[in-house]
Amino acid sequence: MNTPARVTVIGVGNEYRRDDGVGWAVVARLADRTRTRPLPGRTSLVVCDGDPARLISHWDGADLAIVVDAAHTHPGQPGRVHRLVMDDGRIAAADRATSSHGLGLGDAVELARELDRLPRRLVVHAVEGADCSPGTGLSAPVEAAAAHLAEQIATEVSRYHAGVGDP
Repeated sequence: MNTPARVTVIGVGNEYRRDDGVGWAVVARLADRTRTRPLPGRTSLVVCDGDPARLISHWDGADLAIVVDAAHTHPGQPGRVHRLVMDDGRIAAADRATSSHGLGLGDAVELARELDRLPRRLVVHAVEGADCSPGTGLSAPVEAAAAHLAEQIATEVSRYHAGVGDP
């Protein structure tokens, strides 16, 4: 009997620092979506403040972990999404984006590798933010990116569970 893949979607950030809450907003959209269109298999949706130990505990044992976080780049383009994929235990990307709150994702990956607690596959979506000042609500370009990204991740998860393509 085949056991369905375990997939974890982790929204990272702080919902009280405007665009830094994009990860939480994407997870909230996915949770709302599951009321009418459930995600397949063993898919969990969680939010996290970005602490490396908590990230590791959320993705430990996952076949696929998808992390969504806010990012800063220079020059920036609010709402632009960078997709990074773990390759051989290292994050590889064409673009250089850094977390808006010193996420330490690289530290989490290194620690997880040393502890043999990496997910089988790790995909990171880093969304460039415009405003990480105190307050709630996303800027317009980040809100639009969050809506699109939630649907994109739902498709990635469905394709992964179906064994179609590589997310």
